[in-house]
Amino acid sequence: MFKGLLRKAVAGAIVAASAFMAVVFLGVAIYSALALIWPPLGAAAATFGLFAVVSVVTALVFLGGSGGSHHDDDEEEEAPQGLAARVIHMVRERPIVGVAGGLGALFLLLRNPALAAIVASMVTERKMEQRGYRRRR
Repeated sequence: MFKGLLRKAVAGAIVAASAFMAVVFLGVAIYSALALIWPPLGAAAATFGLFAVVSVVTALVFLGGSGGSHHDDDEEEEAPQGLAARVIHMVRERPIVGVAGGLGALFLLLRNPALAAIVASMVTERKMEQRGYRRRR
């Protein structure tokens, strides 16, 4: 009995290690392919983003449908006011659309660093104003 249990544990460890190595080398292959057309930093960021999306989608598929987060069809939530509230509401209701939109925005920001700088300055300026700091002119 102990020998059979030990064999199953060893077989499980070998399968887990093999799956881990397969994922690691898949990442290396994707990075190498992207490094042929993009700079190394861009290829690394794209590979990271791809694996992050896969992990989020996997988590949503396997963990998303198990909880008590389902609504009754009779209860309709009020439509949120404001652009940010609408975006947050949409991401909560349709996470796949939110992930796709986030990736699209990330792609645009990576392709246009000036746009990324503008967005970053707007965010930091807004946070500074919320904390009571005023901009000197």
